[in-house]
Amino acid sequence: MRQVLSTRDENWKKLQQYVLDEREAMEVRGPSQRPIWGEHREYTWYIRNGLFVRSPVKANGAAVPEADRRKYEADYLKRQQDRERRGGQIAISPSGVDVNPGDSGEAADADAVLKQTRQPLFISLSYFLRFKFEEGKYALVGRETLDGRETLRIEYYPERLFSGTDRRRGRATSDEDRAYDQEFRRLMNKVALVTLWVEPNAHQIVKYTFNNVALDFLPVQWLMHVDEVTASMNMGQPFPDVWLPRDVQIDAAISVVSGQFYLHYGLEYHDYRQADVTSKIKIP
Repeated sequence: MRQVLSTRDENWKKLQQYVLDEREAMEVRGPSQRPIWGEHREYTWYIRNGLFVRSPVKANGAAVPEADRRKYEADYLKRQQDRERRGGQIAISPSGVDVNPGDSGEAADADAVLKQTRQPLFISLSYFLRFKFEEGKYALVGRETLDGRETLRIEYYPERLFSGTDRRRGRATSDEDRAYDQEFRRLMNKVALVTLWVEPNAHQIVKYTFNNVALDFLPVQWLMHVDEVTASMNMGQPFPDVWLPRDVQIDAAISVVSGQFYLHYGLEYHDYRQADVTSKIKIP
């Protein structure tokens, strides 16, 4: 597991030129699974200025207007450039460079390759649970076949999965506040169960599931009770020897006086393809 966790974040860097599509779904259902609210969006990811850019394509079935799409792309690119600069890793070119931008009409260049050092969003969302190596907290359950591959099924009983900084950071905190935060994190770890499926030859996590088995310790139980929280992530191999996210699913069931409500959030990454890089000359 030490080797698995040390190499899990490197796959997205193996190819320097590729693009992909994304489907995002958010839904809320009431008692009897009655739909109350939902959003469905589609995006394309491509490389621009050496960074992955998320480009909106459709929102609830309607095409995103060109002006809105360009503004979203520009804002997203600026945030990623700022993020890279803060990391001090690369110098960002002021010129626009796209890899297979589709119909965006931006200039493209044969030197447009991936220079991003920090994880793009489609990777960080897939690994939203940052498993830590805790010796003695992993147990081999057995072998299972997933998508035709033999994998090792491993259960993780964490002590430090939820070990973030003080949630009251920036405010004065008392010893009582810090003790409360520490106890809250301890209880969250105690009721968490993570199951991982690992491809042993590649030392690659190909799937994980997360379950909170009991959340009775949460506050305001008289007002709202969190019945269940589950999450899962699946990896695929769209290119030889390259593992990339395939889908993420997060579900929760919450009970209030009027009944039980269900929340769903899903991401699907599909149509990975190596990018075509072409040069275009703009005539003033």
